Amino acid sequence: MSSTQLNQLIETLKGLKLEAPSMDELRASFAAFMSAYDYDKSIKSEPVMVGELKAEWLTAPGADPARAILYLHGGGYVIGSIETHRALAARLSQASGSRVLLLDYRLAPEHPHPAAVEDAVAAYRWLLDKGVSPKKIALAGDSAGGGLTAAALVAIRDAGLKMPAAGVCISPWVDMEGIGESMTTKAAEDPLVQKDGLVQMAAAYLSGKDPKTPLAAPIYADLHGLPPLLIQVGTAETLMSDSTRLADRARAAGVDVTYRPWDNMVHVWHLFASALDEGQRGIEEAGQFVRKHTA
Repeated sequence: MSSTQLNQLIETLKGLKLEAPSMDELRASFAAFMSAYDYDKSIKSEPVMVGELKAEWLTAPGADPARAILYLHGGGYVIGSIETHRALAARLSQASGSRVLLLDYRLAPEHPHPAAVEDAVAAYRWLLDKGVSPKKIALAGDSAGGGLTAAALVAIRDAGLKMPAAGVCISPWVDMEGIGESMTTKAAEDPLVQKDGLVQMAAAYLSGKDPKTPLAAPIYADLHGLPPLLIQVGTAETLMSDSTRLADRARAAGVDVTYRPWDNMVHVWHLFASALDEGQRGIEEAGQFVRKHTA
């Protein structure tokens, strides 16, 4: 690990102020911040409409057109977009040898729960309708998108659809109340996620619903029948307990879980792969997991 790279990133993240007079300006500010993190432009990007939702195919040279990852971006269900996560999705296409469908699902507070879950399931149905075999599909996401990945898998199962081959949850947010132990014990280490901000985002997403609603907080969901899961989390994250509890509950439900804590890493360190070697390695680990289960 390059301690210099990590220290520089931490200082940069400490300076990130996710505050703005309006939600549109907040989203634009986050997109501007993320534009500094790039990817190999030989990876093709192709806009596509998934029903009424914007999405984008990211396809690395040599990617297998029969295989697909449905990627659900993070951002606390209130920010994040194709623009903020294009680099991560592009790198994941390269690492996995799969096309990646990056979805602009509806955001809160304009579209509270269960809009994001509905959109994720609709996008999965869209892939099936396009003739992609469920055995060749993985769902993946980071932070809120990691929790949404787990929730979407539950919803796909409950809808009676054939299950995808695998799920990848990167630093997943699965507890709307922020009651995990690490929310306190890791607070001084985490430069990005703190309880006050998390609870505000949860309130916007829930819009008055019970914070233990299973498809909003998947640690309370029945997880039986889910496909193999990779759960990655940094040990410097306030959300680390979300990952450990999700892994424990999934294992107890009979799910094949690969739980991977990464020493000293911050929340969704994969986003910063162009500036942090471990970001690229985390993406490569996720890519190899997808290759294995969609082969």
